[in-house]
Amino acid sequence: MSNFETVAAWIKARVARDPPLASEPELGTVLRVLAIWRSRLIAEALLRREGARILNGPFAGMEYVGEATEGALAPRLLGSYESELHPAIARFAAEGFDCVIDVGCAEGYYAVGLARLMPGVTVHAYDIVEKARQACAELAAKNEVGDRVIIGELFTPTGFEAFADRKCLVMMDVEGAEDDLLRPDLSPALARMSLIVETHDVYRPGVLERLRDRFAATHDIQRLDQQGKSVPLPEWLAAQGHLDHLIAVWEWRIRPTPWLVMTPKAAA
Repeated sequence: MSNFETVAAWIKARVARDPPLASEPELGTVLRVLAIWRSRLIAEALLRREGARILNGPFAGMEYVGEATEGALAPRLLGSYESELHPAIARFAAEGFDCVIDVGCAEGYYAVGLARLMPGVTVHAYDIVEKARQACAELAAKNEVGDRVIIGELFTPTGFEAFADRKCLVMMDVEGAEDDLLRPDLSPALARMSLIVETHDVYRPGVLERLRDRFAATHDIQRLDQQGKSVPLPEWLAAQGHLDHLIAVWEWRIRPTPWLVMTPKAAA
């Protein structure tokens, strides 16, 4: 059965319920499925017309994958993905780091992108999913940075201590496990590291405030929330309807997942 037939059958079954789409959550679920389906079709069109490469943003020109290991592919290809972080990435890229620790690297959007953006940097990329590690390794090789992207599996709360003598940037997106991993009481080296962390109160209620409390003494902390997206679109996509423009840059988030950008204080 094709994707079209699968989604159509699923929608038909939902609508057939009595009463059909009676609640807002039910309607929201159906709309989300339809939007994800359309997002996938847009990503397929991007791959056919533009190839597997990133078109805009700090990683423009990077060769990319034909399938994301998690989340939406289209905004990654367009370069609008998590564009709220672009100013922080540009600032950190100019600060002379010699090490990036990317925990929850998935297929390597940040691990490989930062290796390209920061030529002197070694990126240590971690993911507990084997498929993600394989995809990250392949992407690093594809972009000729395989010698500077070191891939690992499990990262522990004390793992930062192995980098205590390095000038490190930490990228973390681990679906709530940031609550377990970012423990300055277990890893004092964190006090001297810069961090970009996606927080997931949707999975761990209160985690954002807990992290702010843990790092308030040692870091200047900026909260970034998701915003509307504006990115140059290929001519053929720009000619489509406005709904396609919105879906093309949609990142499939269930709820808001703000980032904390944390920079060590001068005295830390």
